[in-house]
Amino acid sequence: MEDTAKRVTRRRVRTRARLLDAAFEVFAVKGFGRVSIEEICEAAGYSRGAFYSNFATLDELFFALYRERADLIASQVAEALAQDGPDLDVPASVDRVTEVLLLDVDWLLVKTDFLVHAARDAGVARALLDHRTRLREAIADRLRRARGHTALPAVLGGVDGAAHAVVAAYDGVTTQLLLDKDVETARGWLKQLLTALLTDGGGTPG
Repeated sequence: MEDTAKRVTRRRVRTRARLLDAAFEVFAVKGFGRVSIEEICEAAGYSRGAFYSNFATLDELFFALYRERADLIASQVAEALAQDGPDLDVPASVDRVTEVLLLDVDWLLVKTDFLVHAARDAGVARALLDHRTRLREAIADRLRRARGHTALPAVLGGVDGAAHAVVAAYDGVTTQLLLDKDVETARGWLKQLLTALLTDGGGTPG
């Protein structure tokens, strides 16, 4: 009986993961609001019953997809920032964080759809704000642990201000990336912006 329950649980986990992967692909192409449950089920190779055994609504799936991808990015950023010792090697950390943050245009399209959706739904907006707070806290925590070893420009007003600036720089660069699809240029701009924000502008901690 226990083995059967485990098999059912594993199968449900696989089904949910496949639905999320299929939804990501369909949302990236068509955009949220233009996609039906049937289209996601068809892309995943499942029935509507499989969908409703995992998600009550399309909104619930959309939020689960966003949360899964966004939490992964937050953990990757924290890991990238944690690879230095007490001394924060800003240029090296910027390189690692940039590689993590600039995933692909498909993710940015889905993220932007979610942002627009959140702007019209207070509950979704709170969830998005919670994620952005966690991302900033991961960055601020690493910068805080480096204090005394690595100085930040005074104009940022401390580690919390620096974390806000990092996220704002990412938002600005990725908006341009959505329009011109030039990943390499966007990566270069983000590296320059983050290095300038977190150092004296020349790659040397201030």
